[in-house]
Amino acid sequence: MHIKMLELMETKAKFLVTDASPEKVNALRRALMLDVPKMAIDDVEFHLGSSVDAEGNEYESISPVFDEIVAHRLGLVPIPTDLELFGYRDQCSCGGEGCPSCTIYYSLEKRGPCEVYSGDLSSLNGEIYRPKDELIPIVRLGERQGILAYAIAELGTGRKHAKWQATHGVGYKYYPTVTIDHSKCDNGGTCIKACPKHVMAFKDQKVQVVDNDACVLCEDCVKACRTGAITVKWSENKFIFEFETDGSMSSRDTLRKALEVLEKEFDDFREDVGSLIEG
Repeated sequence: MHIKMLELMETKAKFLVTDASPEKVNALRRALMLDVPKMAIDDVEFHLGSSVDAEGNEYESISPVFDEIVAHRLGLVPIPTDLELFGYRDQCSCGGEGCPSCTIYYSLEKRGPCEVYSGDLSSLNGEIYRPKDELIPIVRLGERQGILAYAIAELGTGRKHAKWQATHGVGYKYYPTVTIDHSKCDNGGTCIKACPKHVMAFKDQKVQVVDNDACVLCEDCVKACRTGAITVKWSENKFIFEFETDGSMSSRDTLRKALEVLEKEFDDFREDVGSLIEG
């Protein structure tokens, strides 16, 4: 299996996979979705009762939604993750008590009337762990309403909960090949109008393929062509793969980790099979 990068951005990647079967490509898809670890808020403690600000105004620690809903929303906020610095809490030398090597601590304090956003989370581990997206709405506080909470983020994977899923929009398709037989083409342009992905366009007064990779194999162009000049084929061992991250990790680091996970799983499987054969 070989990978050629077609587009690499901070949170988005698109690449070509060759010499691979659908089963191998799907294994990569599942690894990206379920096996790449990331930090996410898992424990939230709310302060109950009233609080008083510097001016003597009293606020009740209540909100229009249940605390469980607020905690769930906080859990889905992308937390900056450096896999070189953090390990799993239950495997940490601190014995799961929580330390800078396995947890990130946050505080959230806001008084209404106002909107509470992800950017209002303050990291006790340092500003580098502030949420990447600071405009995710959490809750709206009314007059004399307040929120004071402490949260702990730890490492996990999407196999346990969606909040630990580092990627979304993970998918692949067979590599398409769109060809036009210009000896048959009448250059009427019906195929251009029919194509939802703008694969074809007029160029040098002829209908030509201008973005082959964008083809989704729907064959609407073939159906629209009156002269049968267009053919759409795909390769059985060549795929276009793309995904996005939630911002907690770069697309490069996410892909690298997914490939490491796959490599380890195949190595472990090889050892298990080898021991069975030898035994």
